Amino acid sequence: MAGIFKAYDIRGIYGESLTDEIAFKIGRAIFTFLGCRKVVVGRDMRPHSKPLFDALARGLVLHGAEVVDLGMCSTPMSYYANKLLGADASVMITASHNPGPWNGFKICRASAIPLSGATGILDIERIVRDEDFAPVAPAKGRVVAYDVVPAYVEHFRAFADVRRPLKVLVDYANAMGIVEAKVFQGLFDVAPLFDVLDGTFPNHEANPLDTHTLAAAQKAVRAGRFDFAACFDGDADRVGFLDEKGDIIPMDMITALIARMVLAKNPGANIFYDLRSSWAVKEVILENGGVPNQSRVGHAFIKAQMREKDALFAGELSGHYYFKENSFAESSALAVLFIANLVSQSNQPLSQLIAPIRRYFASGEINSTVADAPAVLKKLRAKYADASILELDGLSFEYPTWWFNVRCSNTEPLVRLNLEAKTQAEMEARRDEVLAQIRG
Repeated sequence: MAGIFKAYDIRGIYGESLTDEIAFKIGRAIFTFLGCRKVVVGRDMRPHSKPLFDALARGLVLHGAEVVDLGMCSTPMSYYANKLLGADASVMITASHNPGPWNGFKICRASAIPLSGATGILDIERIVRDEDFAPVAPAKGRVVAYDVVPAYVEHFRAFADVRRPLKVLVDYANAMGIVEAKVFQGLFDVAPLFDVLDGTFPNHEANPLDTHTLAAAQKAVRAGRFDFAACFDGDADRVGFLDEKGDIIPMDMITALIARMVLAKNPGANIFYDLRSSWAVKEVILENGGVPNQSRVGHAFIKAQMREKDALFAGELSGHYYFKENSFAESSALAVLFIANLVSQSNQPLSQLIAPIRRYFASGEINSTVADAPAVLKKLRAKYADASILELDGLSFEYPTWWFNVRCSNTEPLVRLNLEAKTQAEMEARRDEVLAQIRG
């Protein structure tokens, strides 16, 4: 059990740190902590997701809860079902983009409000560790089945405005994007890659943040004629994009594009983006009459801030795109629809639509293993004391022509660097300079 309770979810290797017995106790702990009478539970296609569901459900039912079994679905669908069915809580059984041996649980309160380490996951860990469970109910609960896919598809298809034929390559990575993409049926021509559910990931890991996993999609786009490509992660709460040439589109550029479209219909709206995102995102929001809001990294934080300001949309550099229309949670299908709408309504290919907002040069996220991460941040603060410094998440340092953010990992002795500059040469020079400080 050691180490499976993370900052935003519960995650470990099935049969080792995460077992059916632990899942049973987690079910009991979820009830104990939330007092939930109705819990919707979805799962991904990993072979051990069903045994974990059975064990978790046993724990919840023992305390009298009604478990609504969504079957195999995407994580965005589990969020949608949470609100649609008026549930007290929801659980998605998935390890997201992690390799096949991994699995875990994403847990929400009512209205798809996520639990994080600060808002419940560590409490659940304590309850499991101490076996401090609520009393067993006099009458057991029950498990009932519900297919959320038709309602989810109907809801999000309403946002489609595709005005010319499109051909889109979709890399499902043998994962839950196969279900999420039912939203697209009949709206445009989908050319599938790896569209058989298989939680062993026989073709490549389902992680669009890893550029190596995009190689097959890039090859297919460059060999054919497509308007763009969409590449899902394991539970389909993240999506990456390639343009018509097969080139990778940075995920913050997608945030900027969608923000522009949202603001065209909702001038003055609040839009959020995480602090690793390009200067260009803030600029595009301002240029289109929106209110830009910077957030720390992590879905639990960005969703809470969206609720506070009734924001319509948010995007993270990780490829999560959040919409008020899905309880301020992710909908990768809706992100794809926005891009499809944009391309179909334009006389320009996606690469040209992106070009005006690719204004700066980014390092990408670079991890460095260090002996003492807090000491590294202290060292950087002294070195770059003349910068404008923000402490929203780690430390952000801003100069007129460049900026960088450094954050410590929650679970490993790592420092994560993101840096951007106005020229390629300055980005490379500053990147090497800061890395030398981190690793020296």
